Amino acid sequence: MSYGIGAALQAAVYQRLRASSALDALIGDAIYDAVPPGTVTGTYVSLGPEDVRDASDVTGDGAEHDFVVSVVTDAAGFQSAKAVAAAVSDQLVDATLILARGRLVGLWFLRAKARRVETGETRRIDLTFRARVEG
Repeated sequence: MSYGIGAALQAAVYQRLRASSALDALIGDAIYDAVPPGTVTGTYVSLGPEDVRDASDVTGDGAEHDFVVSVVTDAAGFQSAKAVAAAVSDQLVDATLILARGRLVGLWFLRAKARRVETGETRRIDLTFRARVEG
């Protein structure tokens, strides 16, 4: 096992989210691999941390990537953030992603955590997904 497929998986997830008409209708192009410097207002999606474990077996090399996609908003309440989180989940769960390196075996939703951050004016939903890759 290696971490070699990590960048390809991240690029494919990012492209899948950017291509979503549902997300475009909700937040436009506010989908970031790296959040721009300074204060970002409104609602946006950001790719976040990732934990990777070896999942090699007798058939070949593989890994499980648990990665976070965050929805962050300064809108009042959680309703708009939850609509965006649902659109993210709809785009990724059981998605067929073509990777530049390796192969995606499956992609599943693991958990979500919704909370207020900072002074309570910002809301954040962290969605954790698991991707099984081979390569």
